[in-house]
Amino acid sequence: MLRPRITGTGSAVPEHILTNRDLEKLVDTNDEWITTRTGIKERRIAAADEYTSTFATLAGRRALEMAGISAEELDLIILGTVTPDFPFPATACIVQKELGAKNAAAFDLSAACSGFIYGLNMAEAQIKSGMAKKALVLGAEVLTRVVDFSDRNTCILFGDGAGAVVLEADSGDQGILSTHIFSNGCHWDLLYQPGAGCRHPASDAATIDEKLYYLRMEGNEVFKHAVRAMGDAAVAALEANQLTADQLSLLIPHQANRRIIEATGKRIGLPEEKVFVNLHKYGNTSSASIPIALDEANREGRIKTGDLVLLDAFGGGFTYGSALIRW
Repeated sequence: MLRPRITGTGSAVPEHILTNRDLEKLVDTNDEWITTRTGIKERRIAAADEYTSTFATLAGRRALEMAGISAEELDLIILGTVTPDFPFPATACIVQKELGAKNAAAFDLSAACSGFIYGLNMAEAQIKSGMAKKALVLGAEVLTRVVDFSDRNTCILFGDGAGAVVLEADSGDQGILSTHIFSNGCHWDLLYQPGAGCRHPASDAATIDEKLYYLRMEGNEVFKHAVRAMGDAAVAALEANQLTADQLSLLIPHQANRRIIEATGKRIGLPEEKVFVNLHKYGNTSSASIPIALDEANREGRIKTGDLVLLDAFGGGFTYGSALIRW
């Protein structure tokens, strides 16, 4: 049976670092308060001439280099993002052009922080069906463009960057064992960006006057749903493959909040040393967080051939999902 195997990983983040100390100068907050409640110490901020496509292209190029294939060999490019360069065309098409992936179909996918997992799910189906042999799946965001830096509850959380994986069809026992995606649209209004869509278009004066182009979040409610949903998604992946948590080598969760990450690990009975965390360096990069973390874990030697790796995400929508991989 064909399954997609990850043959390359890549990531890219802006050079500019915004620390908790820097935020103390912008809003009524402090390093201890942010660190205690979120686990975040700093985040990366895109420059004015850097865009979602900038980081996606670089992450994709690095993933292709590791895989040892050319961009022209790609059949498919899927980019998870909620901060595209433009409403249209798809930012994936810009990445396609920049990489020179002239033979690939390319499109964006909007599933908020679960976008990368959703992208893996779609690429898995394409490869298993034989419709694609080589795919590039990315998560990329420039979230700081939609964050209100006068709102201390949200501006401390988010950062920019991108991550990518190359998937290739393989008939062996390595690769993605299963992906699982879920949604609960009943709570869409707990984490969303009100403005710039057709309900509140950019041409509407209220969009500017009421700052509707900034994201809105009910933090406590989101936290409660995230803990439950990420635990459920992790359990779903283990049960589908008749595995137990002690067989996992590494859990790479969405990097949103240290307490959510810890709760997810406890839910499935995984010790802290088997949970990969880089939240302190980048903050919440939405769809980019898991592929950035996966690339770091891979390049640091935290993942070895044969290891079982579980990816687990939760995001606005609400969307959530998981992917179980044999490396």
